[in-house]
Amino acid sequence: MTIRTVHHVTELQAELAEWRARRESIALVPTMGNLHAGHLSLVQRAHQLGECVVVSVFVNPLQFGPGEDFERYPRTLEADAALLRQAGAHVLFAPAVADMYPGGYPPLTTVRVGGSLTDILDGHFRPGHFDGVATVVNILFNLVRPDVAVFGEKDWQQLQVIRRMVADLGMAVRVVGVPTARDADGLALSSRNQYLGAAERALAPRLYAALQAVAAGIEAGRRDFEVLCLEQKRALEAEGFRPQYLEVRSQDLSPARAEATAFVALVAAYLGGTRLIDNLSLRLVS
Repeated sequence: MTIRTVHHVTELQAELAEWRARRESIALVPTMGNLHAGHLSLVQRAHQLGECVVVSVFVNPLQFGPGEDFERYPRTLEADAALLRQAGAHVLFAPAVADMYPGGYPPLTTVRVGGSLTDILDGHFRPGHFDGVATVVNILFNLVRPDVAVFGEKDWQQLQVIRRMVADLGMAVRVVGVPTARDADGLALSSRNQYLGAAERALAPRLYAALQAVAAGIEAGRRDFEVLCLEQKRALEAEGFRPQYLEVRSQDLSPARAEATAFVALVAAYLGGTRLIDNLSLRLVS
């Protein structure tokens, strides 16, 4: 299958005009590239939801903070295009910073989802990160005008931020989450996993095991969420992780209530110089 790679907005809009002329639906998969099987699962879901599958590859500087890995983030466009061709994507949009921010970078206009949704978890440890995410996703939605957009549930907080932005701004796009893709040992697939050394990679699945232990405690009837998480944070520290947070929340990220039946456990931790995040959602059956 052929895939059309475009770099400029005018090329993108000309390509999509043909699909719109045929009244065919458009599904967008936003990515930062360096694609793996997790990304391809998003493309597969997009095929189920739209007739034209557009994948964007853009390493967005606006969502990286000082000292983060923007410069070393892997850029593998040729390999990404080959994978997307095999996956049957129709359009690959790979813009430069000047194409995404034509008024100059950094842009004078940004989008901010405020309140507790972005003050907690990753928003606390990466100030400004979700402003960058919301802004670039807003731009992509304006340029592509998709009927549906597909995101991974591994970035659970990001998914909730995007859903809130879409609801608050009255955007005519359906946002769909796809379950986290994992290696056989449970490690959530991530482009940053390649930063891990061999010993670190062998240890990394312990992060998901900590989430499973928290979930098992909740299923067993425990509602002392802070104590439950502290136990697993200490276990992670004992194995060489440097946890930033491990929390149980409601699935909309509001504080977890003891009487609730749906929860999500979320974690972020450094292993060596690599920051890993993961989550596990849980719905109790009464």
